[in-house]
Amino acid sequence: MHDQPNSPSPRPDDVADLLRVAHAAAQLAYSPYSRVKVGAALLAEDGEVYTGCNVENASYGLTLCAERAAIVRAVSSGERRFRAMAIATDLPQALMPCGACRQFLFEFAPRLWVHVQGAEGGVETLNLSELLPRAFSPSDLPGSSGPGSVDLRG
Repeated sequence: MHDQPNSPSPRPDDVADLLRVAHAAAQLAYSPYSRVKVGAALLAEDGEVYTGCNVENASYGLTLCAERAAIVRAVSSGERRFRAMAIATDLPQALMPCGACRQFLFEFAPRLWVHVQGAEGGVETLNLSELLPRAFSPSDLPGSSGPGSVDLRG
């Protein structure tokens, strides 16, 4: 998990394909309240791609973001190592993952490449370690040396 090497960002063709999958996933979103559709495509180390879309709820706190939906799908399928995530929205501008999603992703892939794109097409690429510097990790828990825990601060 956390001990994965600094994997290079996927090739531009791979990123374009991943973004196409994320845009398709966004079309499946259930977003009657915000009316914003978000899709995510998560690339596992073995090349498998897992998708997710935002699923809103009238009790807003129960809403599930596309990013967390994708990683839950992947982890539920036995995946634990990831290289990249593409996040797409139907808004003109790209949206970055929320803080909760950044922390959730960090648990499994602190060096994940994140590619975001809005409907107008501009792509921004960042590493999760840039999006969530000095993140809380399993190594912050007393007595923890849980599976894959590592201190990325030093």
